[in-house]
Amino acid sequence: MSRTVSSWILSSARSSVILQGKGRCYSICIPNRNRIKWKLVFSKTCPYPAGSCSLDRTFSFPKAFRHTSTEEEHISFQLSPAQINDILRAGELSHRTLGLHGKSSNSVLRFESNQLASNSPIEDRRSAATCLQTAGMMFGVFDGHAGAACAQAVSERLLHYIAVSLLPRQRLEEIELAVEAMKPVRPILQRHRHPSDVEYQEITSQYFENLRVYWQHLLDLDAEPGFSLEEAMICAFKRLDSDISLEVQAPQENELMRNIALQVAFSGATACVAHIDGVHLHVANTGDCRAVLGVCEEDGTWSTLPLTRDHNAYDEFEIRRLKREHPRSEEKTLFVNDRLLGILMPSRAFGDVQLKWSKELQHSILENSCDVESLNIYQYVPPNYHTPPYLTAEPEVTYHKLRSKDKFLVIASDGLWEMLSNEKVVQLVAGHLTELNMQKPPLTFKKPVNLGYMHNLLLQRKSKGLASLDQNIATHLIRHAIGSNEYGEVDPEKLAAMLTLPEDLARMYRDDITVTVVFFNSEAIEGYHRNQ
Repeated sequence: MSRTVSSWILSSARSSVILQGKGRCYSICIPNRNRIKWKLVFSKTCPYPAGSCSLDRTFSFPKAFRHTSTEEEHISFQLSPAQINDILRAGELSHRTLGLHGKSSNSVLRFESNQLASNSPIEDRRSAATCLQTAGMMFGVFDGHAGAACAQAVSERLLHYIAVSLLPRQRLEEIELAVEAMKPVRPILQRHRHPSDVEYQEITSQYFENLRVYWQHLLDLDAEPGFSLEEAMICAFKRLDSDISLEVQAPQENELMRNIALQVAFSGATACVAHIDGVHLHVANTGDCRAVLGVCEEDGTWSTLPLTRDHNAYDEFEIRRLKREHPRSEEKTLFVNDRLLGILMPSRAFGDVQLKWSKELQHSILENSCDVESLNIYQYVPPNYHTPPYLTAEPEVTYHKLRSKDKFLVIASDGLWEMLSNEKVVQLVAGHLTELNMQKPPLTFKKPVNLGYMHNLLLQRKSKGLASLDQNIATHLIRHAIGSNEYGEVDPEKLAAMLTLPEDLARMYRDDITVTVVFFNSEAIEGYHRNQ
């Protein structure tokens, strides 16, 4: 991106007119092979003033080089390569599964993840965990809107709801007896976190109590719960969303906890969660996050297998579903300007009680809450709001039996998919894997080995470009998503400009981006098939 284009972006932003009323309009610059065209779209953030969460806490990406406003007198779009790397790599997270003798029998070999903020603070969240009392691993990406509160709560809680849904009755009884006797309870998940990931510590105890009520409900069932994995994921999604709604309706003396519950319920989040156990892959999706499988065919070519559908106004299945659930008289008002009731882009989400509750319930909750305006929460009833709920958190679950040619799974928020196609993402991951393997020549030692000889070998590796290559594949994808030119190559000037855009301008060009890539162990998968 040349300085001329950078200046044009800035001057356009300073002279742009923000439409007043029910929502903001954003201009998004879309690269094209021969020209840059501008497309006017509505913000993904709900236009009703549910606002950002003042209690939001998230890890801080380096912001020393990011401007806060287009009104600043001197704005520079220049960053050094080292500064670019510092920003891009701040949210990196990776984990490798290891078995005996350093070899893993797990079908998951490793995962790599990263995030890049556009909103301040970032509204995306992610989760990864190993199941300790059942088999498998889980990975989730959560895309918040109208603040980060709902995405934060869902990322903390959803995997536990799924894990509890999968426990046998005997284990649930043991956990309940231990809690009653105030004895330690063996954890059901081992979370894999970024060092700066945070939780709402003040409300953790309430979250645990509501999770306990859920497993008590499962114990109250006449027979063994016996959920299939698909049923467990659907039940967990729906139950957590119900709890989010009920928590804000329950009397609460603690003002901080009351405010958190309000902000969680009146913001929203989409979610995509994968559960992997041996060769069994289940993906549960609510909203417009996406999961895509990278497949290496026998001839060495790569293909793409989407495992989710985007739940929005562009999906015919979603349109038909909503029409079935509401009177024919509302057919023309269900989607307005490609948004649910003219407000929300995704047609499935957690939270967003403004599109689920009756008008009377919304009014009652907000009237009885203290100073909700300070939380940026206001009552807003959209036009043609007659037969709620219009929004659901029920996921669509896809099952896939892993094959040795299935090499990796990419789960990401729509900030990535708005910039890169499914095919391009798989191509980038596959190319990155090939390049890493090519740039790691074996270290052959001559005897006797001395420090000078070792130093020369390392310099040879560095000269081949290994040192400049992103080791984390999620970082590689984010770099290409925001920095690629019309030829698919990363343009350092464009990349620097996209990273230094002022906070009030960044959202016009890119959304928050969260990416998790799960790499599969082909040998373990082949072993599973041989033993069946």
